[in-house]
Amino acid sequence: MRTFTAIAAVVIGAAVHLTAHAQDTIKIGLVNEATGPNAEAGVYTHNGAKLALEEINAAGGVLGKKLELKLEDNQSTNPGTVLAFSKLFGEKGIVATIGPIRSTQVQAASPTIKKAGIPTMIGGTDPSLTKVKNRWLFRGRPSDSYSSKVIADFGVNTLKKQKWAIVHSTDAFGAGGMAALTAALKEHGITPVLVQGYTNNSQDFTPVVLAIKKSGADIIGSYMTNSPDVGIFAKQLRQLGINAEWVGSPSVVTDTAMKLAGPALNGVYGIADFTPDASDESKGYSKKYRETYKQLDPDVYSSWAYDALKILALAINTAKSTDPEAIRKAVVGIKGYKGVEGTYTFDDNGDGLRGYNVVKNDAGKVSFIKHIDFKE
Repeated sequence: MRTFTAIAAVVIGAAVHLTAHAQDTIKIGLVNEATGPNAEAGVYTHNGAKLALEEINAAGGVLGKKLELKLEDNQSTNPGTVLAFSKLFGEKGIVATIGPIRSTQVQAASPTIKKAGIPTMIGGTDPSLTKVKNRWLFRGRPSDSYSSKVIADFGVNTLKKQKWAIVHSTDAFGAGGMAALTAALKEHGITPVLVQGYTNNSQDFTPVVLAIKKSGADIIGSYMTNSPDVGIFAKQLRQLGINAEWVGSPSVVTDTAMKLAGPALNGVYGIADFTPDASDESKGYSKKYRETYKQLDPDVYSSWAYDALKILALAINTAKSTDPEAIRKAVVGIKGYKGVEGTYTFDDNGDGLRGYNVVKNDAGKVSFIKHIDFKE
């Protein structure tokens, strides 16, 4: 596997090539994790956006002009995210942006986005992000109000487990997911035997693992933000002899997590908004992604960014304008658009997807089980 430094160099180099200034382009900003602890995830995000960019421009661009992608590195941090958005909003010609996949980063930058009044696609799944009266945020993934219901339903009714331990990051994503899963389990008459938080980028999960062991839990439900944390936790979990069932948020089935954890993640179930075999659209995207990037398999980091850019391009073409209000009206007017993540029908809050795939790690390969959609 390439080092984060090498990966960052590839991302930044590609960004320079992509943003070679044509005189007559429409600019979309991309705030991405080009450096820092999540740099590898940033490669996937950028790859997905680049693939969409190439397809859009090959099909004639937007409003008859080429689309241009302007990358700003957020260094995998909240302050870096705010700074990256500020730089993009200060640049002439940026008509829309694609923000981070991390809820905590979106939460930090939301006031800046609201003040700028620039349409922004986000990947954060904390349900509250689109309910804070920021009309410029549009979510390119389903929120955790749906993932929590799928995790609880699958664990209780399919796996027949009652003694739940919830493991979660203490950031916005993890805390929101924990609260949603606790509420979803309550609907099944279940109170978790353990709710255990941890700090992102932890190197030692031994206290968490020992707490799970002591609790007697026979199933783990997790909301873990960073894929490297998943890899470390999984290894330590198995090393200390815990073989409980595990149903986790999308991070447990990312390519990065599975490579880091190896066999320790075999047999784990995930709730994934993207999986290669879920639809004709996802199958076609996965085939093209593998052909384009050779050694890499697509995952949620790439798929949501791909859809996000496609949705913005569709909205601008539909609006026949780059005016922010016109773009916003066009995004919330999208109904039944088939993306690689699912079928989008946006509401006025900016949420477009309401379903998740249940998948399983079968010896390092993600196996699709079923797709579940919910109504409001």
